[in-house]
Amino acid sequence: MWLAFISIVIALLVFDLGILHRDNREIEVRESLALSSMYIGLGLAFGVWVWWQLGPESGMNYLTGFVVEKTLALDNVFVIALIFSFFAVPRKYQHRVLFWGILGVIVLRAIMIGLGTTLVSQFSWVLYIFAAFLVITGIKMLWIGDKEPEIGNNPLINFMRRRFNVTDEHHGQDFFVKKPHPATGKLVWFMTPLFMALVMVEIADVIFAVDSVPAIFAITTDPFIVYTSNIFAILGLRALYFALAAMIHRFKYLKPALAIVLIFIGSKIFIADLLGLEKFPAALSLGVTFAIIASGVIWSLIKTRGSQEAHSNGG
Repeated sequence: MWLAFISIVIALLVFDLGILHRDNREIEVRESLALSSMYIGLGLAFGVWVWWQLGPESGMNYLTGFVVEKTLALDNVFVIALIFSFFAVPRKYQHRVLFWGILGVIVLRAIMIGLGTTLVSQFSWVLYIFAAFLVITGIKMLWIGDKEPEIGNNPLINFMRRRFNVTDEHHGQDFFVKKPHPATGKLVWFMTPLFMALVMVEIADVIFAVDSVPAIFAITTDPFIVYTSNIFAILGLRALYFALAAMIHRFKYLKPALAIVLIFIGSKIFIADLLGLEKFPAALSLGVTFAIIASGVIWSLIKTRGSQEAHSNGG
């Protein structure tokens, strides 16, 4: 099953970069939605296969993890849009940044999930720390609300600009360029804003992984389900970004719904103990998670319906 999963991921990456997006170009909303539907369909189909191979409980745990990780990935889109806006990344180069960002995610999540699995297998009480962290994170998300992170004051950006040669302007699709140093006149390597945007996208994923990895471990500790649901949810993020970036304003209440989901997932470990259950029922967990997220999406679309026209006309 691991071999099948890795083969599917490699085939999707080759298909995406080698065939669909060999050349840098803008991705239209219609293409974005079509590709997103394909990725979501593949993720759900893989879940059906997991259900068939490993049983109903594993299948439901995979689907719960997939839904939660997909929603967290949607939340990540808001931050990525801010990063691209801050660095003024042209639309036709955004896919390049996202593609390399996803490759980084695949490696980073493997490391974090490997460490998490080792910790949980050696010290079962770590799950309670994960659960408490999720509850606190969810409450914090509800408290902060719609406050946007300030990209310009990020210490990492300031560090890179102080310590390395950085260009102010983009140089096409290049992450690095060689040009004369203003002080010495010698040819030296410079980072471009495109590379800085890539670094910030990777950092953003590490921050989001701090939420998402404990969230999936609170659902299941099976490393196969943890990793596959994570990666299938993230793989379609590049495609989904271009559709969502155009209508971010329509998902105003998604973040509170996600916060409630994190509180629920974290608290269900304690609830199961209080009720004397070995574990919280997988079917109930999937149903509650899906209901909360669906409610957040539907309520957002209803409440922001009148603002769609105003937004499309520039405010």
